[in-house]
Amino acid sequence: CALPIYRTTGKLKWKTERRSATIGWATPIVYRPQGQPAQLVVLGTTQLDGYYLDTGEPLWFLRQSSMGGLGTPVVDGDTLLVSTVSTPEPWLPPFSTVAAKFDKDKNGELSEAEFKDDPDLGGHFGWLDTNEDHRLTAAEWNETRRLISIGDYGAIALRPSAARGEIAANAVAWRFKKNLPFVAAPLAYQGVLYLVKDGGIVTSLDPATGKVFKEGRTREALGQYFASPVAADGKVYLANAEGKITVLRAGAQWEVLGVNAMGEEVHATPALSGGRLYVRTRSAVYSFAAPGK
Repeated sequence: CALPIYRTTGKLKWKTERRSATIGWATPIVYRPQGQPAQLVVLGTTQLDGYYLDTGEPLWFLRQSSMGGLGTPVVDGDTLLVSTVSTPEPWLPPFSTVAAKFDKDKNGELSEAEFKDDPDLGGHFGWLDTNEDHRLTAAEWNETRRLISIGDYGAIALRPSAARGEIAANAVAWRFKKNLPFVAAPLAYQGVLYLVKDGGIVTSLDPATGKVFKEGRTREALGQYFASPVAADGKVYLANAEGKITVLRAGAQWEVLGVNAMGEEVHATPALSGGRLYVRTRSAVYSFAAPGK
């Protein structure tokens, strides 16, 4: 569900159930289209949703497949930019395949104890168990498998503005399906959209058309990327999980200016405030600023 809370009092403003979102890790964002009331935009497992910010009333939704509701949307003027990674086929295997391996008592169901032995999906029992009865049936599994496969995927541009109800897939301004990040959100900065994928793969796009400006790699900072890119002062900062921070010269034809090693893991997105860059590693928080600031 979505439930905004007043930060000064802790009181609930409204609550809206999101029954189509079995899981979701994306952060909600506020979208303020010109001439329209402000909206709360939330990405879930199978779709992107817009709600009236003041009341929580559902406004519109777009079917958008993702492998877990990752990929926080960003706003560029009246345009929403979203990136999700998925596959053309259901990424959950058929229930019969999983049951054949892990249904030890052969009762046609999977208990939590049985399912934990699955090396790939064992940690996902909670959201698959949609009725929370601590067992997975074929019907429950197959319905979830169907739901998470609805809709297309990729990096997209969408201008919902005053839209109501379901937005057709052909209303998407453009869609790009290469070099998609799994966790990191896209970054829109100075007329360029940046995507950062595991392996240090960086792609810059035209946010208006989806045209690729440049594809490349920060070769000294490979590995996984959980932190989202941030930008300031004409530079883009990318932090990988190993704790290496790449500094790019911002632009359609971006360039790597340098790579700095923090010496320990970085999973959190760096923060920018007051001319400073704040980086949280596993054990410390660091503040960086230009000389004299």
